[in-house]
Amino acid sequence: MPARIDAVSMLQGLALGLLFTTAASRLGTDRAHAAGGGVVLFRVVTMRGDLLIGVLRQDLAGSGAEVDRLAARFAQEGQVSAWRYLPRRGADGTTCLAARDQVCLLRQDVLMLEAQAPALPVLPPPKA
Repeated sequence: MPARIDAVSMLQGLALGLLFTTAASRLGTDRAHAAGGGVVLFRVVTMRGDLLIGVLRQDLAGSGAEVDRLAARFAQEGQVSAWRYLPRRGADGTTCLAARDQVCLLRQDVLMLEAQAPALPVLPPPKA
């Protein structure tokens, strides 16, 4: 009988962990949407290093996860232009993420894409 009780409490623990993980990921996604406004941030791993890029939300039209839509764009077009984001001081002296310059990433150079939920405020890219 103790083995059955242990299995039940283990399943209850797993269910609670899954519930909290789902809630935390939704909170992170909501924070990313609120912080970036019209910009979605991704960490891109290449052979040369990591980049934090921002893509405008309207450039990721479609359904499904944003990281999947960006990966599909890489697969279809072979390259993607985006803004490289770096931390800097804002006008009011607080630290924020700001677009530094535009970069073009080639499909064969990208090893991994990962959606980011930034803890810092995200400034929109400059108007072209």
